[in-house]
Amino acid sequence: MQPTPHPVLFLVSAPSGAGKTTLCKQLLATHPELRYSVSCTTRPPREGEVDGVDYFFMTREAFEAKIMTDDFLEHAEVYGNYYGTEISFVTRVLAGGNSVLLDVDVQGAEKIRTALQRPGLAPRLCQAFCDVFVLPPSLQALKQRLIQRGKDSEDVIERRLEQAGAEILQADRYQYQFQNADLNEAVLTFQSIYRAASYRTWHSNRS
Repeated sequence: MQPTPHPVLFLVSAPSGAGKTTLCKQLLATHPELRYSVSCTTRPPREGEVDGVDYFFMTREAFEAKIMTDDFLEHAEVYGNYYGTEISFVTRVLAGGNSVLLDVDVQGAEKIRTALQRPGLAPRLCQAFCDVFVLPPSLQALKQRLIQRGKDSEDVIERRLEQAGAEILQADRYQYQFQNADLNEAVLTFQSIYRAASYRTWHSNRS
């Protein structure tokens, strides 16, 4: 009997400039069952943003109430506004047979790993979880990519490189890590990890 892939809670982290956004777009384009995680936020909607599509917009009071009842896999306050991944959203998507793509930094990833150990959390979340870290070829190559983007000043680039070095030290915390040196090869590797995770989940559910 041919095994059926199961939904994956697919988390990816990478230093700025490592190509994570491009890889995620490629994965979403080739796997229609994969849904990008929609975060909750207390910041007001910007022009053209749609509630439930770009973000779930809520009041600060409502967000803090959810913090108190452990309703988030991870959350953070950035420039005076809260952002967070709601457990009910992730659970609902997985229950519907779809996978969830989470794009978070190393701090958010660690918060999610901790949250998944909470007593009483749906076993589906732990079984479906897979985390991946995308490495740049080197810090020097990363610097060149940041320079070529032309978006940041020299000071900002240096800060990003310092942060990247600290983030790379956390790569061993992830189940998978791979280097994005050649984009085509990286895309294939990323897709292979996702597919392997979906069948690995199937085997763990059978055990």
